[in-house]
Amino acid sequence: MGRKRKGRDISGWLVVDKPAGVTSTAVVNKVRWAFDARKAGHAGTLDPAATGVLAVALGEATKTVPYITDALKCYRFQVRFGAATTTDDAEGEVIEAADSRPSDDEIRAALAAFRGEIEQVPPQFSAVKVDGARAYDLARDGEEMELAARALWVESLELIARPDADHAELEMVCGKGGYVRAIARDLGRALGCLGHVAWLRRTWSGPFDADDGLGLDEIDAKARSEALDARLLPLETGLADLPELKATPEGAARLRNGNPGMVFASDLEYGDEAWASFKGRAIAVGSYRAGELHPSRVFNR
Repeated sequence: MGRKRKGRDISGWLVVDKPAGVTSTAVVNKVRWAFDARKAGHAGTLDPAATGVLAVALGEATKTVPYITDALKCYRFQVRFGAATTTDDAEGEVIEAADSRPSDDEIRAALAAFRGEIEQVPPQFSAVKVDGARAYDLARDGEEMELAARALWVESLELIARPDADHAELEMVCGKGGYVRAIARDLGRALGCLGHVAWLRRTWSGPFDADDGLGLDEIDAKARSEALDARLLPLETGLADLPELKATPEGAARLRNGNPGMVFASDLEYGDEAWASFKGRAIAVGSYRAGELHPSRVFNR
């Protein structure tokens, strides 16, 4: 029999405003320590140099991570024109330079090709796996890879500001799996002037907003306290994009045991994904079929 993991059995979401210079994994570890939680995970990695929303799930809330990962996200970022780098951001070495600079109108016209359903090749320095190895590990060893293009839904992409000829600030709302660094790289090439990300901030992710996030210093100051516990958002926050169904008392009992359970009348279509609640608390996520929820995930609280 395996050893029981140490820590509190606590569930919920904490919105962190991640600073630059720290990895997403380090943030998760800090939050887990601060809550003395048994289990923690995050919904969507941010590069170490990036800042903004990193939503950290504790306990049973980790079962809702996929629904935040799949949600739309908003990024504010600055593109530096005139240079391509090894990492497609300011952390890398310049590998190519150009003297030309685009006009505002040229930038706006070029952005049209990056909206809607697009195909995007990940940066060489990314977490994509190549024959079982991470691309960034291979890139650090000097290997160049042919990475396959991936589909990305870009809801919107707009020019927000133009501080000077060398820089442009953009805002993008997109689905999961997108690389802002690849947008900057490809936009620079499309404009014939090259480009990379100078800075990047995720302003919101699904239901979570950077303005509501805690900094690491505040997490440190409130660690292991009721004040920090009070900032924890309920597990149900991670289900904001799914329809809610009210379970009957008998249905709730069945769902808690992993069996299909009766829910009150709904206008959902057969097979739609939803979550069931009883007395305001989430019990399970699953598919709706003829008056019952067939669970795929059950919350044990």
